[in-house]
Formats: sequence, C-alpha cells, structure tokens
Amino acid sequence: MTDDANAPWLIVGLGNPGPEYAGNRHNVGFMVVDLLAERIGGKFKRAQKAQAQVVEGRMGPPGPANRRVVLAKPQSFMNLSGGPVTALRDFYKVPTAHVVAVHDELDIDYAVLRLKLGGGDNGHNGLKSMTKAMGPDYHRVRVGIGRPPGRMQVADFVLKDFSSTERKELDWFVDRAADAVECLVAEGLERAQSAYNS
Repeated sequence: MTDDANAPWLIVGLGNPGPEYAGNRHNVGFMVVDLLAERIGGKFKRAQKAQAQVVEGRMGPPGPANRRVVLAKPQSFMNLSGGPVTALRDFYKVPTAHVVAVHDELDIDYAVLRLKLGGGDNGHNGLKSMTKAMGPDYHRVRVGIGRPPGRMQVADFVLKDFSSTERKELDWFVDRAADAVECLVAEGLERAQSAYNS
C-alpha cells in the first residue's frame, strides 16, 4: 500500500472493552476517540471485518485538508489490539503511516502530550501487539499518565480510574489530545508536534 495523500486515516484509541474499565487510565485512548466521534457527529457501531467498534467520517477544515477518517476502538482487550487494527487497516486500505494509535504513556507526566512516528513500544502491551502485527511505522499520540506512586504495581496503576485530582484536568486533557489528533491528520506530524508536544 502506498502512502497516498487521499488515503483514509485510521485513528485507534487503545483501551479495554467493558464498563468496568471505562474510567481507567489505560482507557484514555478510548476517551479521546469518543470525543473525536462526538466532534464529527458519528456513533460507534460494530465493524463488519474486525473485532472493533468504528465510526467513519471526515475530519479537518473544508478543502484539501479535509480527510476521510475511521475512528476505532478495538474490542479485543489491550494486549490483542494488533489483530483488529490490522484487519481494519487492510479493510479500509489505510497506509500504515496513516494509522494513529492514541494511548496512555507511563513515562510522560500526567496531562503532557507527545506525538511521534514509529519507535518502540516502551512496555505498552497495546503497542507491542500492533507493532508485532504490522511493524512500528505508525503514528502515536502519547497521552501522559505519569508513574505509579510508591510501590504500586504498574498493572494496578493503569487499571485504576484517574484520581479525583487528575479528574479535575481530565476533560481539558482529553480535549487537547483530540485537538492534537485533528492537527496531525490535517497538517502533518511536524506541525502537530510543534503545537502540542509539551
């Protein structure tokens, strides 16, 4: 598949399906794509060809920067995200460079964003699964959640809801991450990095 300027973008929020996980730090990717779906006026529905929920629509200003997008929430649990994402990429004929993973990032402070193309998985099981399935050359919108306090295990930390202090900023932070995704799709990585990498 060639990287065609007119090819659609696949924006994947990483998380775990089910109401018991909805507010977890690990599900911040779902929160961001939920907001993006709201912005483009779409409702998630079950994908025909993949274990995922999807919304199809357009993103960006009218004119040449307006892009066809597929927003997706894999329903396979985090550590198996690669299968549904690859199935969606192939079904919608999306170049790998037009795939964007929106995910929680332990090594970045809470409420800080970083965007990049390619790289390692940093121990993140969702990224590990995606990279195994299709290689590392996709975009990442890394949503900082910080490190666990004290001796808390990483697995326990990411599967807990945001603290009451964090929740005060959460709507603003999710909104900013959604803005960053829109900027990436419409204006490219460099522009989005200079505007949103903090």
